[in-house]
Amino acid sequence: MRRLIAAVGLLPILAFANLSHERPRDARRAHVTPHERPWNARRAYVTPEELQSSYDFIIAGGGLAGLVLASRLSEDANTTVLVIEAGPNGDDVRSRIDTPVIAYFNGLMRSDYDWKRITTPQPNLNNRNVSWPGGRVLGGSSAMNGMYMVRPSALELDAMATVLGGMDGADAWGWNSMYSAMKKSETFTPPSAEIQSEGNILYNAASHGTSGPIHTTYAGFVLPLFGQWGATLGNMGVHVSSDANGGEGFGAFVATSAINPSNWTRSYSKSAYIDPLPPRANLHIMTNQTVTRLIFDNSSGTLKATGVEYANNGYQQKPWPTVGVNKEVIIAGGPVGSPNILMQSGVGPSDKLTAAGVQVAHALPGVGQHVQDHLSTQVIFRTTAQTTAQLYANGAINGTNNPVASFVNSAIAYTNITDLLGDSASTFKQEVIANMTASANDRALNPSSDPTVTKGYQAVYQATADQILTPAGQVELLLAMTGTGAGSDTFAVQAGIQHPFSTGEVYIATPNPFDYPVINPNYFSHRADVVLLREGIKLARKVGQTQPISNFVTAEVSPGPDVQTDEQVEAWLRTMVSTEFHPSCTCAMLPLDHGGVVDANLKVYGLANVRVADSSVFPLSFAAH
Repeated sequence: MRRLIAAVGLLPILAFANLSHERPRDARRAHVTPHERPWNARRAYVTPEELQSSYDFIIAGGGLAGLVLASRLSEDANTTVLVIEAGPNGDDVRSRIDTPVIAYFNGLMRSDYDWKRITTPQPNLNNRNVSWPGGRVLGGSSAMNGMYMVRPSALELDAMATVLGGMDGADAWGWNSMYSAMKKSETFTPPSAEIQSEGNILYNAASHGTSGPIHTTYAGFVLPLFGQWGATLGNMGVHVSSDANGGEGFGAFVATSAINPSNWTRSYSKSAYIDPLPPRANLHIMTNQTVTRLIFDNSSGTLKATGVEYANNGYQQKPWPTVGVNKEVIIAGGPVGSPNILMQSGVGPSDKLTAAGVQVAHALPGVGQHVQDHLSTQVIFRTTAQTTAQLYANGAINGTNNPVASFVNSAIAYTNITDLLGDSASTFKQEVIANMTASANDRALNPSSDPTVTKGYQAVYQATADQILTPAGQVELLLAMTGTGAGSDTFAVQAGIQHPFSTGEVYIATPNPFDYPVINPNYFSHRADVVLLREGIKLARKVGQTQPISNFVTAEVSPGPDVQTDEQVEAWLRTMVSTEFHPSCTCAMLPLDHGGVVDANLKVYGLANVRVADSSVFPLSFAAH
């Protein structure tokens, strides 16, 4: 169980199920395509009236990690498993989920299948609120994301293992263990010779898996501009990687995507880990019900979860129903949902709980702290090249089994501080390190006044500065050919910061679990983040000015010619930046005296039988998807 939970935790930050599991035993016997059999013919899809009185394991959240855990745990016919998911099963919008490129034009974002959360006004972004989308459907955000399959680098995972100290299980989070785990999770299909040539795609098949549940591959169709990415970045002096999945995910490359090439559909946690299963009487999945809190018993001196309360909506008459727990509760609600469940259950910072009107069951100051997120925006160019947006507008992209519909954004580059700052890189690093103590004690950078949380902030800051800042990618560049608000005859080069020094918090403000928690990521509160993204925008602009991509550019649309100086670029950034959809770290896996919420086995400190398994457990951010 320890290895299962430890491995599952990596994936949500990557946005795909690169889990340390082989294909579920039942699924290895035969591949089942997403539409081969209807959901209800395969799954015990239950209503509240059909629940058992108790289950061995209850999984709070049917998203990316939750469905993987449900599949794996229920392989033992003697183990009963219940998944409780707030959203629907998604079958009525399956075409919008399955068709890869639809995610960019008519996907689930901003629909009823999106949580549609927003941040507090951000002082350093001209007091703007920033949207934080998230999948509210079986499969979670893996049902609505951009399908990038990009692994962290070895040095990032090893840095994470370092901040865990000598705690039991820490080694499982280092590169060697996770590399094997990620390969076991995937079935990689190489591109055709034609696509490899047209897209100038470089890869090493030995860095991929061949028998895992998640399908990864490259698009079955490319456009001419796409194939110029590597040559252009190389001409700019950026390293071009021939094996981005082998531990050195630096430089420019074409990323694999979570796509099943047998029918050119999205491969996500539901289609990979749940849909192929034969009926299992010991696995129940209940949708359209929200976990509201955990019920604890303290008779043994340690809080033990004995039940899970749930409800359809906040207007449902109380008392809300509960279901019993025989062994464990696994919280898999994501970087907002998981700390929300803990805090509504009375587990979290005592000052936040008291202010919200929730009785403190167990004071755990790190819950909701350490928030990190990738912040990004884009440079837009007018082009003579054909774009995906034009194909979509002309009706060339429709339906599954269509390789054209598999052409999603996947050209990428992770640029380091030398790429970004040149000769000033070493000075920049020295300044970042010199500011560590002051940053840890600045409430605008580290919102918690708890000394253990501050100690954890310092440990993560130190590891980022010492082990990650110099060699790893600090700003991600993405080639986006899916059109922009400036028209279908445009493309964009997006730039996103990967290892922010600005951290924030998520906390509840009321005792109503249906009220969204307060989300304050403190964007741009650390000067280093502003400098790095400013230089990233300069590099993104240079892409459009460098051959061979420059041959396809007629003008820069945004920021445009009026934005030139550093001051002008920074002012523009504050009006434009938004999330890259990768928040994490709100239930950080750190030592307890560093403000940790879970240990290396993902067990919540102070609780006898509760774990968290999603992107909230990472103690630091990765240059990855």
